[in-house]
Amino acid sequence: MMKITMLALTIALSTMGCTMKQTKKKYQDYPVQPVAFTQVQIDDNFWLLRIEANRTVTIPYDFKKCEETGRIDNFAIAGGLKEGKHKGIRFNDSDVFKVIEGAAYSLNTHWDDALDQYLDDLIEKIGAAQEEDGYIYTTRTIDPDNPAEGAGQTRWSNLKDSHELYNVGHMIEAAVAHYQATGKRSFLDIAIKSADLFDRVFGPDKLRDVPGHQEIEIGLAKLYRITGEEKYLNLAKFFLNERGHANNRNLYGVYYQDHKPVLEQTEPVGHAVRAAYMYSGMADIAALTGDPGFVKAIDRIWENVATRRLYITGGIGARHSGEAFGEDYELPNLTAYCETCASIANIFWNHRMFLLHKESKYIDVLERVLYNGFLAGVSMDGNMFFYTNPLESDGKYTFNQGAATRQPWFGCACCPTNVVRFMPSLPGYVYAQCDDDVYVNLYIGGTGTIRIAEHAVKIIQQTRYPWDGAVNLEIDTEQPAHFALLLRIPGWAQDQPVPGDLYRFQNRNAEKFSLKVNGNPVEAEIENGYARIRRTWKKGDQVALSLPMPIRRVVSHANVTENAGKVALQRGPIVFCAEWTDNDGHVRNLVLPDDAQLDAQFEPDALNGIIVIRGIVPALYRTGEGAATETRQQKFTAIPYYAWSHRGEGEMKVWLPTTLDLAESVIEK
Repeated sequence: MMKITMLALTIALSTMGCTMKQTKKKYQDYPVQPVAFTQVQIDDNFWLLRIEANRTVTIPYDFKKCEETGRIDNFAIAGGLKEGKHKGIRFNDSDVFKVIEGAAYSLNTHWDDALDQYLDDLIEKIGAAQEEDGYIYTTRTIDPDNPAEGAGQTRWSNLKDSHELYNVGHMIEAAVAHYQATGKRSFLDIAIKSADLFDRVFGPDKLRDVPGHQEIEIGLAKLYRITGEEKYLNLAKFFLNERGHANNRNLYGVYYQDHKPVLEQTEPVGHAVRAAYMYSGMADIAALTGDPGFVKAIDRIWENVATRRLYITGGIGARHSGEAFGEDYELPNLTAYCETCASIANIFWNHRMFLLHKESKYIDVLERVLYNGFLAGVSMDGNMFFYTNPLESDGKYTFNQGAATRQPWFGCACCPTNVVRFMPSLPGYVYAQCDDDVYVNLYIGGTGTIRIAEHAVKIIQQTRYPWDGAVNLEIDTEQPAHFALLLRIPGWAQDQPVPGDLYRFQNRNAEKFSLKVNGNPVEAEIENGYARIRRTWKKGDQVALSLPMPIRRVVSHANVTENAGKVALQRGPIVFCAEWTDNDGHVRNLVLPDDAQLDAQFEPDALNGIIVIRGIVPALYRTGEGAATETRQQKFTAIPYYAWSHRGEGEMKVWLPTTLDLAESVIEK
């Protein structure tokens, strides 16, 4: 009975026009709507392992860490349920909320009575910690006179750094997810009470200030959708429009994207996670209000990121200082920041850009992040994490919060808890719909259920993607249904690794994609990167898409001086790297000449099953004393970037020099 109730509720909410009560008007939203993740079942050999690891390992692991570090006790102490002092950083509340969100998504697809009860008990503690007027911020409630560093001495007195609004943004997202999963209002009512407080405090004729870390805007948009209360939408828009305006306050500056009004911003600046959360919130408000100014602004900024400040792995944020974007073409490898949270935020942003514009280039970027920059951030077992994701390691530089390998936890644990909420939501990125146009965005084995007019249509997808470019889709419908199926033809399958000219393939590939319907070749119209097939579909109809996956050498724009004379390897959506353990203990002495012959082979027993690229390449060694060197031919192996650092600490490189004079080091041997 519970499962039926959850499913019916989720389907209703996914229409975006359904609210918990009658509203005065039905609001507008994105022109394209994602097919709800509860309507998509993944059963492939690639992502299913990761989603199951998240469900069975990462969720309980993260909750345990939140218990061990006092994050959960903070709520009990603030609520008078136990004695004690606040532990940790002022924004630790947000980590608990993010894990709840991930757990709620997991409940939607895999009901668990024990987890449901655990959440009920935890939500009771959160409710006890909430003050009478709706304020929730455990560090101030526990000790109002001595809150944690950065909290500010009084409410709202240090919004630049306090994260009071950021925390509640994550709480709202978690509360909406919990309501959708269970139908229970317990957490949602807590979130509404906090949002109502914010609405009483902030606004054009009230306190005029903005959060230093964006997130509340996304949460308020979700709360508006589920309640229909326009005050939440108006408040989200206020927080965005107030940035860059010094109304009885000092501007916070570039790091906080508070240096100029958001509608006037033209390039990504400052802290990369805050920025991408803000751009996601701007997309939400643009869709919900129809304000074209927000669209124009994020279009400009996206263009800059995609063509000047995006790593080949999809990562964003070049600088450790400020966890920030660098200047145009500033893309260092060894010292790259590329925070895991920033990759997740980049996925959020690009998905929203697709929903606005119906163009595949946004999903191309999303896919690049998904299989590379994001996936590297969590171990295959689900209990070790990268905070930062460099594109090179010398085995010494402590790039990852004081270490050069994945870590079990961090004092600032935003990345592990962000991973846990994104992973179970992945099925919701596979398909999308606009009236009778059905978009196939990601090629992942499984089944998606979509409603076309009065018909429930299932799309059964079979593929070994990302290792194989063969994708087979079967249509299952009780009655014939007329609609257009739009299959994304990835940019990498059309000789364009990314939108723009930041990266390009060294040589063109003559092999093109092919498409068949019921065994017959189809010359489909390509529309915004999608192959459109409109017809009346019948039960058992088959679509076969073949995407060529040769090994490709990628080169950078000339202005990326860090990569001058170097190439990266890509096959399908996967970016590869050379790691020490496969290459005689070192990689910084390797050279990958343009004429080196490379072969790809699937190895089912390596790192959960991966494609491995092999060849013979030159390596530079020192001979005896002095500066004399010699070049030796040795076996070369490259593995998917996401799989590195699972076998110990050592050297790794994504970008390899093509000539001996550019080798990073000479090995004494």
